[in-house]
Amino acid sequence: MGRVQSTTLHLLCAREKEIQAFKPQDYWSVWVEYGEGFKAFYRAKLNANVATANEAPDDATEGKEGQESDRVTSQAEADRLVAIARANPHQVVTVEGKVAHQSPPPPFITSTLQQAAGAKLRFSPDKTMKVAQALYEAGHITYMRTDSVTLAEPFCVAVRHYLEEHDPTNVPNKTTRHRAVKGAQEAHEAIRPTDVQRSPTQLQAIAEEVKLYELIWNRAVASQCCPARLRKTRVVTRSGSVQWEANGQVMEFPGYTRYWNNLSADTQLPALQQGQPLTLKQAAADKKQTQPPPRYTEPKLVQLMERKGVGRPSTYAPTIKTLKEREYVQVEKGKLQPTALGLELDGALEKLLPELIQPEFTAQMESALDTIAQGKQDWQAYLSDWHRTYFAPALEKAGQLLKSNGGQGVNGGRAQCSKGTATRTPDSTKPKPQASVTKIVCPKCGEAMSKIPSKSKKLKANHFLKCGAAGCGTVMFWNPQGKRYELPYAQRTPDPEAFTDMPCPVCGALLERYPYTKEGKEKVMLRCSLMENRRGKCQEVAFFEGRDGFWSPKFGTLKLESWVT
Repeated sequence: MGRVQSTTLHLLCAREKEIQAFKPQDYWSVWVEYGEGFKAFYRAKLNANVATANEAPDDATEGKEGQESDRVTSQAEADRLVAIARANPHQVVTVEGKVAHQSPPPPFITSTLQQAAGAKLRFSPDKTMKVAQALYEAGHITYMRTDSVTLAEPFCVAVRHYLEEHDPTNVPNKTTRHRAVKGAQEAHEAIRPTDVQRSPTQLQAIAEEVKLYELIWNRAVASQCCPARLRKTRVVTRSGSVQWEANGQVMEFPGYTRYWNNLSADTQLPALQQGQPLTLKQAAADKKQTQPPPRYTEPKLVQLMERKGVGRPSTYAPTIKTLKEREYVQVEKGKLQPTALGLELDGALEKLLPELIQPEFTAQMESALDTIAQGKQDWQAYLSDWHRTYFAPALEKAGQLLKSNGGQGVNGGRAQCSKGTATRTPDSTKPKPQASVTKIVCPKCGEAMSKIPSKSKKLKANHFLKCGAAGCGTVMFWNPQGKRYELPYAQRTPDPEAFTDMPCPVCGALLERYPYTKEGKEKVMLRCSLMENRRGKCQEVAFFEGRDGFWSPKFGTLKLESWVT
């Protein structure tokens, strides 16, 4: 378990323990309905002011509860309140109104993109990043691993021109700036379309890419629009000694919500006057039950990781993916639930390395690593001190605890997999697959090569070939496209047909065409032809094939001409 994986699993297991320990309680929501056309709820105590618009609406909200009264904890009290409502005349006590302005949300960063795509498109974080990668390689969006909400000035100007032409009432007096989250690295700008004039309807791509592009385009444009203007209204009524409250909200000017609507539906209240008598249509009490805290959806978990300072934009999706692949968590009805194995592992880590799995621990370490990256702290001194004062003693203590339990595990038993069938124990041994000699000869020495079984996910097959001759050690890997075994790239003879006559922008060597497959599609990119440079100073030289030529996020566009063979 990695540091971020362990902490993320602990967050899920802590929520699961809350759910298991939860004991539901009955309560009643008491309400009245008036002939004037609105509903009001019992209030034991009134708030002083009308609620204003939320400062930062949550795009990953899982569906808010409808309005309720203050909780009544007994049937007898609920019946008493209903009886008072039915026996006494009702009248308006106060009518309050307030205009509120809701600021536009910032453009997407990695975490908010994953949250919005999960809530609106039902994409997992991993799927969101794969689709975003395809949009990025095609040159449609900027880099999708970022924690910066900053937009390039030329793009802000382009959006302003777009709004002036298509939506002139939505142009703010000055360019909207959004405040960065504390601790953001801001190495890249926010996720945005590369060209605001390329609307989602104009995008030539598969359906999933169009849907995600539409989210990104709408959010980026919305971030530069005017605030929404809302009128919040509260009406307080009284019957006998009991007070009732109704809240409403009316949109006066939609502003940014024309592109990104993250506000709750309007509830318009009728025009009422203080002291106005009301006609009671119905009074009732609904019996309800308290609910345990919900399990996290994948977007909600990303939001929690970001808030706790666990991980980085590039690690949210792979962390969750790894937890699922290792069967530490499973998805049940769209929610992440720790398996028996995950709970067992978290329980063991809680005893063996209790500090390591705490969100505060990993957040503090992320902060220290940021300080090192900024050149404000020596990395060798930090890591040496960290190892000496924490890690080495913690490992020694964990080892002693394991020995004292006689290999039975710190929880006194063996961990079971989520499906309850296979067990993972230290002493369970399986016979390893044996290598077998093939008829394929080594291209370097001519000896027969052996088939070596492998479970590596990097391979296209479940094995590779290795020469058994002393001092040779040549290996070959299966290429399913060419249906043949091939040497590693570094050992192959260069293909003259792959070279272009365009120089590498860093070292001057020729660029070469490199075919690859992504999500079932055959694609081509251009890269430096010198292997030693590709691993060093030219590692960022990568031109992806786009509509207008080959495009690089760092070096711009190369026009398709006769040099591309």
